[in-house]
Amino acid sequence: MFTPVKSRSVIVTGGSKGIGKGIARAFVREGADVLIAARDEGTLRAAAAELAAGAQGRVETAVADVSRVEDCRRLAETAVERFGGIDVLCANAGVFPDKPLAELTEADVDDVLGCNLKGTMFSVQACMEALEASRHGRVVVTSSITGPITGYPGWSHYGASKAAQLGFLRTAAIELAPRQITINAIMPGNIATEGLSDMGEDYIRATEACIPQHRLGSVDDIGNAALFFASDEAGYITGQTLVVDGGQVLPESPAALEGI
Repeated sequence: MFTPVKSRSVIVTGGSKGIGKGIARAFVREGADVLIAARDEGTLRAAAAELAAGAQGRVETAVADVSRVEDCRRLAETAVERFGGIDVLCANAGVFPDKPLAELTEADVDDVLGCNLKGTMFSVQACMEALEASRHGRVVVTSSITGPITGYPGWSHYGASKAAQLGFLRTAAIELAPRQITINAIMPGNIATEGLSDMGEDYIRATEACIPQHRLGSVDDIGNAALFFASDEAGYITGQTLVVDGGQVLPESPAALEGI
């Protein structure tokens, strides 16, 4: 039985849809006060209304572009103002545009690294003081199996950003430890979200065939992992990663799943 997160203050970046909204739902379901952040105000409002239905904790919104240092600072200030502090930062905001390496532009790379990598680094930086003041500060980064473990055509810039998050994580863990802040990463496989639906039915069926559990993960699977890393019981875990992929990275070839 884990220590309840009731009334703890949580920021979820990229919290208006997909995995981020799933993480936010996991926390408000357990009674935490959650500030969801994203760039689009309309999507944020819709997500907040959905999350508030039956929630045990409060749901607030903040418009923010985490690739901008100023927005990250304002986001942290907003959480402190509304909830009295910050106990958990879920650095989840991310983009994954599809573009072959041969066609990548400088702007393409800047956009992905800006949101996925800079957004992680500067949101952590902005929240450090409040996380330290909580005395049980937790940072949970949403990385991916793509980049650190696997590759996929069209996502070289995305994969690079997700691998870079883990490089940041390991040094950040050392610097944050004296402040009693832990930082860990979840590495999702293929999760059923709006973004994955856009890949098409053929992609989804082919992906399911490569997963030993023969199904996509749910946003709840990622939310539950985030709850664990945010718990008091995970207080001695830092700088670590948790793959949540239904075993997707395990088979050495599709032949390993034949007859299963």
